[in-house]
Amino acid sequence: MPDDALQTTEDAPIKLGELTNGLGFLIRIAQVKLFENFFEHLGEYGLKPGEFTVLWVIGLNPGLRQGTVANTLHIKPAHMTKLTGRLVERGLVSRATPADDRRAVRLSLTPEGQKFVDSKKDAFLNHNFDEKEALSPEEAEQLISLLRKFTGLNACP
Repeated sequence: MPDDALQTTEDAPIKLGELTNGLGFLIRIAQVKLFENFFEHLGEYGLKPGEFTVLWVIGLNPGLRQGTVANTLHIKPAHMTKLTGRLVERGLVSRATPADDRRAVRLSLTPEGQKFVDSKKDAFLNHNFDEKEALSPEEAEQLISLLRKFTGLNACP
């Protein structure tokens, strides 16, 4: 995009200049756009994107330590504690503290949590396809591939 790229608003065109060449800026704007789209289409489920992500990861890895989930998903420990607390309050996640390591907190989906993930996974996962509507299937695959490479998630199953 040229240096004099414009963003149209209700007030007037806004010059963004070289910002539109910045990876961090573009990823942040893309994230905001995706979150807005998420809440517009999936807000009825009462979860934020990160909360469903945590439920998904716990469902695939029952008994995983809370700190490991936080580290893997780059969630700050204090935020992870609050997020987990909300999911426990909703009855979707259970916490267990092993007798041999009182500092560890292991997370699992409750039966209600597993049922929720199973019944909502298509809506949440298919939502990812809606995110790509501005791209051709080939462009979407290329973007996903580049983001996996950039984030170091190439080797993740």
